[in-house]
Amino acid sequence: MTRVPPSKASHALATLAVHAGITPDPLAGAVMPPIYQTSTYIQEGLGKNKGYEYARTRNPTRDAWERAVAALEGGQHGFAFASGLAALDAVLKLLKAGDHVVSGENVYGGSHRLMDRIYSHFGVEFTFVDTSDIASVERALTPATRMVYCETPTNPMMRLTDLAALGDLTSAHGLLTVVDNTFATPVFQQPLSFGADIVLHSTTKYLNGHSDMIGGMLVTERDDLAERLAFIQNAAGGVPGPMDCWLALRGVKTLPLRMAQHDANGRKVAAWLAGRSDVRSIQYPGLESHPQHALAAKQMRGFGGMISFDIGDAERARRVVERTRIFALAESLGGVESLIGHPASMTHASVPVAMRQEMGLTDSLIRLSCGIEDPDDLIADLNHALGA
Repeated sequence: MTRVPPSKASHALATLAVHAGITPDPLAGAVMPPIYQTSTYIQEGLGKNKGYEYARTRNPTRDAWERAVAALEGGQHGFAFASGLAALDAVLKLLKAGDHVVSGENVYGGSHRLMDRIYSHFGVEFTFVDTSDIASVERALTPATRMVYCETPTNPMMRLTDLAALGDLTSAHGLLTVVDNTFATPVFQQPLSFGADIVLHSTTKYLNGHSDMIGGMLVTERDDLAERLAFIQNAAGGVPGPMDCWLALRGVKTLPLRMAQHDANGRKVAAWLAGRSDVRSIQYPGLESHPQHALAAKQMRGFGGMISFDIGDAERARRVVERTRIFALAESLGGVESLIGHPASMTHASVPVAMRQEMGLTDSLIRLSCGIEDPDDLIADLNHALGA
């Protein structure tokens, strides 16, 4: 279990991004925490050590990474995992057979797969609803409900959940609230401040920001949850290696700077797409035409670089994603480089077709992760691909 220094609240996010989690290197005074590439530690005697026994349980590089993200989210405890799905797996291990979860219907395809095709076989029940409608969440609650899980904004339909309203609802019913904050990052949104119990990140994405590691993170303020998550993290062992933690710790130092550029590029590209007659619909909370724009402006400090748009023709969508020159056709998101994808056949291929269609995730939907390149170059690239 790792603790954030008490002074965390006195510092701006940009300062925390650079300094949070860092403690003086006792050997050489290194500015960056060393990569403790070790699996075990010498014991001073039986039952006597320096706080480290085995690297699955604790590693100094991982400790620094966990402290850093916890501080950025305004939490007290951070727990790093080998992937975002490993982090979600740990969350679901808080449950037992017979428990019920209300989950957003529009979550990452791998999250839906883990719930529907693995944990449902262990007796955990799931109801998938549109969490942008709090009334739908409330109607889905049962006496067995123990958790509400959502992404906001969602992947890839960019729907928002009113976090304050959700926090009020789950608090009234004594339920755990888990929020995937991968798209917004703590730069634009801090779910714990709205009453969430656990915040989840795929640190592969914006927090690391350089597309060179895989990781996940859970953050909580609650000591009781931290004790349980620490046990699960150690017992199940889905932890990242020290090199991945070091890479992510390096990446997060520029998070506020990168998010500002992702946001500026997202706004400009979205506005350009919105002006095209061949774009049937566009999902971006920064546009005033987005049905939840007011909510986004209220609970977020920026809108980010994720955009989805539908061009109404599946074959044309295939041609577009294959003909960009700067936007790379690839899975994932949140790196400094721009990526383009086809959710129906890539990130959400495991979601049942009927569910995809019900939420508007069509075969002609394209998802963009706008990087930090020059926005005019990104627009020229899309203009070329859409005109091909």
